[in-house]
Amino acid sequence: MAHGDITHIDIPVGDMERAKAFYSGLFGWEIAEMPGFEGYPMWQAPNKISGGGLAPRSAGFAQPRSYVEVDSIDETMAAAVEAGATVLLEKQPITETSWWAAISDPDGNSIGLYEGVTDAG
Repeated sequence: MAHGDITHIDIPVGDMERAKAFYSGLFGWEIAEMPGFEGYPMWQAPNKISGGGLAPRSAGFAQPRSYVEVDSIDETMAAAVEAGATVLLEKQPITETSWWAAISDPDGNSIGLYEGVTDAG
């Protein structure tokens, strides 16, 4: 993937088993937990390209969030803030070679940022 590509979509859920049954039954998504990401099942669409995760719903995570791949989270966050965004989540590690963060655009939409590579994709 390249800078600007949507790489992952997280869907907040209140009942993990119900959500897994719903999405796999309705859309044919393959849903499985990956080693190192227990409690965070990842889904993959039949096209084997689209995918994301099912994450516990919380007060700060109540709507689906798309993650955009960027060359540098630090540079992208600085540019986003300068353009009117708000930082929702500072840069956090996923693995030793990947990171994520989240911003809110000027209209209040939550956008995730992803930098790096993981074995899980």
